[in-house]
Amino acid sequence: MAYAAGVDVGSTQSKAAIVDEDGNLIATALDETGANVVQAAERVYEQALRSAKLREEEVDYIIGTGYGRYKVTFGNAQVTEISCHGRGAVKMFPDTRTVIDMGGQDTKAISVSPSGEINDFCMNDKCAAGTGRFLGAAAMALDLSLAELGPTALKSDKPVRISTTCTVFAESEVLSWLGKGKKLPDILWGVHQSIATRTIGLVRRVGLDEKITFTGGVTRNVAMVKALEDRLGIRLNVSEQAHYFGALGAALFALDHILDSRKPASSAEVA
Repeated sequence: MAYAAGVDVGSTQSKAAIVDEDGNLIATALDETGANVVQAAERVYEQALRSAKLREEEVDYIIGTGYGRYKVTFGNAQVTEISCHGRGAVKMFPDTRTVIDMGGQDTKAISVSPSGEINDFCMNDKCAAGTGRFLGAAAMALDLSLAELGPTALKSDKPVRISTTCTVFAESEVLSWLGKGKKLPDILWGVHQSIATRTIGLVRRVGLDEKITFTGGVTRNVAMVKALEDRLGIRLNVSEQAHYFGALGAALFALDHILDSRKPASSAEVA
């Protein structure tokens, strides 16, 4: 039995996934990236190996992805996170034609083919507004944990309108609304709606398809899922494993390499 692995080193968290030669996901791991990116990659990979009860030598090929993919020093190759999220999303939801990947520092809208190949993509790489960092700034301003944001926002009766497009000023605007006597849920629901609006703008630029899969760590935020679904008017594909789709896609690309290496050389190659 052959095994392949993917390690997705993100700005805030690092993830690892291991698949068997049939493409089945057999282990995952997640940890904070922290200041030492190399160590973070090594740490999550070792955790995934322990979860799969495998030794390092039993994994035949490893691909790094994410913003820190070149820091996966033990890996064999690197693939962009855009390709990996597309591949992972289609693996888990075969009807996927559009992927929304919301991470700590950027948000991506990706158009994919039935096989998971990338047709087009768009990302807000110039500003963190509309990303997990924007939510983090709001949480810090209101002294809440990230886990509290979604459930609190869903208690809103009348959301406020968040006008800032800059994460740097998000804290000031949130505190300003609080000072004006606005309810905490209304402020937070306004934050989520603001992010959803920016995200839908990205999606429309790559082409809106009804089969949309939501990936990344922010998928765990129930209010973010609802805000996107309300704006789109459709249900999103959301999985408990969505956090690992980038690592899964990387592992599947690694598996491709293993399977391709087994193919017999063509007569032209032999000649």
